[in-house]
Amino acid sequence: MQNKSDINFIAIDFETATSRHASICEVGICVVRNGEIAETRSWLVRPEDNYYQYWNIEVHGIRPQDTENAPDFRQVWEEIERTYLDEFDTFVAHNVPFDRSCLQRSAELYRIHLPKLNWMCSLQTARKIYSFTCNSLDYLCEQLDIPMGTHHRAGADAEMCARLFLRELEDIYMI
Repeated sequence: MQNKSDINFIAIDFETATSRHASICEVGICVVRNGEIAETRSWLVRPEDNYYQYWNIEVHGIRPQDTENAPDFRQVWEEIERTYLDEFDTFVAHNVPFDRSCLQRSAELYRIHLPKLNWMCSLQTARKIYSFTCNSLDYLCEQLDIPMGTHHRAGADAEMCARLFLRELEDIYMI
């Protein structure tokens, strides 16, 4: 993957309403096509029972009133699948185990069949190639002069992740 035009993926991020990984309240994606950011989108999602825990609200600022009329995860996933997954089969996340678990648990809850997806982790890549004392998404972006949006909002975090991963690929492959 040393040619920039070969780099195609979707960076994805989930925010949750509770400690349950199936309690997605926001989904963000950043589409990278031919090594360039093509689109960033986010959707508020009504979690099951629209129930939130205090600490989750403290992290992302999303509240029950923000999602009471939002679509559920099934509706949002159907749009993502219909619009993007014919073209993309690689997801990038910063801490893949969390984001993959959110997707899998939500798919189980809503009885959604997931296609085979390839996952790449910007966190694991950062740990391998940089020697920072902290590897959080916001810290890495700050250290590497990557533009940052509102941290812990899914669309901004997905775009930060995409920009970080592109930078990691540049640093590894010098593309």
